[in-house]
Amino acid sequence: MNESAASFIAKSTIKSADLEHRRKINFNISRYNAAVPGGKEQFADVMLAREHAKNVKWRAIETLDQQLEEFELQITKRGATVLWAETAEQALEEIGKICDAKQCRTVVKSKSMVTEEIHLNHYLENRGIESIETDLGEYIQQLDGEPPYHIVTPAMHKSKEDVAKLFADKLGTDPNLTPEQLTLVARNKLREKYVTAEIGVTGANFIIADSGAIAFTENEGNARLSASWPKTHIVIVGIEKVIPSLADLGLFWPLLATYGTGQKVTVYNTIVSGPRQPGEVDGPDEMYVILLDNGRTNLLNANTREALYCIRCGACLNACPVYKNIGGHSYGTTYSGPIGKVITPHLRGVDEYKHLSYASSLCGNCTEVCPVRINLHELLLENRNIAVQEGDSTFAERMAWKAWKTASLNRGMMNIGSGKTKNWVVNKVFKGWTTHRSELNFSQKTFNEMWKDEHGKKA
Repeated sequence: MNESAASFIAKSTIKSADLEHRRKINFNISRYNAAVPGGKEQFADVMLAREHAKNVKWRAIETLDQQLEEFELQITKRGATVLWAETAEQALEEIGKICDAKQCRTVVKSKSMVTEEIHLNHYLENRGIESIETDLGEYIQQLDGEPPYHIVTPAMHKSKEDVAKLFADKLGTDPNLTPEQLTLVARNKLREKYVTAEIGVTGANFIIADSGAIAFTENEGNARLSASWPKTHIVIVGIEKVIPSLADLGLFWPLLATYGTGQKVTVYNTIVSGPRQPGEVDGPDEMYVILLDNGRTNLLNANTREALYCIRCGACLNACPVYKNIGGHSYGTTYSGPIGKVITPHLRGVDEYKHLSYASSLCGNCTEVCPVRINLHELLLENRNIAVQEGDSTFAERMAWKAWKTASLNRGMMNIGSGKTKNWVVNKVFKGWTTHRSELNFSQKTFNEMWKDEHGKKA
């Protein structure tokens, strides 16, 4: 067993037995579940909207090279600089060059999973640059020295009491502050940073090809401030975020809001098409857009390409029974939950992360809730198949499944022995099954045997 798998099993074993953790998660997800139906009311036919969104993303990914080149052509006309990064290291190197050129000492950063993916904060800190998370949830996690717990809600696993205690420990505030008071404390601290930061860093929810623009959506306004207040704006975005047309935002923004937070539309929705133009009174002097691959093109394989349709709404995490029991940090990856289990083996190596695809009940709830209708549970099965085809399975595992297949295809073998004998074979001989599962309990008779007993010769 590799280190990543061992860590996953150890962390998930502890978290699955933590009832207080489960209480907090169930409370927060229950509020999400109560809000989503209200968001869906804006769609005359929500299934038709989801199908249309999937078709738009299909077209975008099928013509990915053309879409990205069109984006670069259009946004560079307005003075932005587009940089292409094949790896996380290349992206960080480009950011380092920009920071050096601007003599940067402080960076304000809005919520962005792709910057978590490349470990931007750690990189900047090693260069002596202060990197401040300006999203409240991300700020809480940064104060606590933790990565985001959830794609959309970084501090979902913390209660208001947890946050109050954290602020008291780190910022010296009253430990009995209300959520509203805590928010004002964070706001006052962060507003000071916008004034002094030389560079603002954001991600992007969408890359708009025909208009040469990036779009982001938020509820706090910190991304808008990070993009407009500092003199230099850096956008770091995965290449899969592209959509063909500005008109597509009319579909994708409401879908993202509904499935991400249960809102009809989030509070701040921003389109940025370049640095400050002549005659404009505000905005950055320079804008850089870093288009990041970092393993995404590995997913262009015909059987896994659909995973690139993801708009990072987090709905599959909220629906997943595994995620709700083991939490986001157990995965040990940037992207957790069903979508994380699908894409991480391709982003970071099948051999190292194949175990994630097995951490699923295959209930299909993730597929059911996906706003762009990605067949997530089928992709998890595809990942398992890829792992086996590449030889990433043990001899004992292959023999066990071969024996199971042989027995399952032979009626006589299936009828041999009582349920007690079968229980012993599966639970005691094939011990891997019960290491992290309850014991199987076979019926004393197969359905075939019960049918014959009931109908006799008529069977």
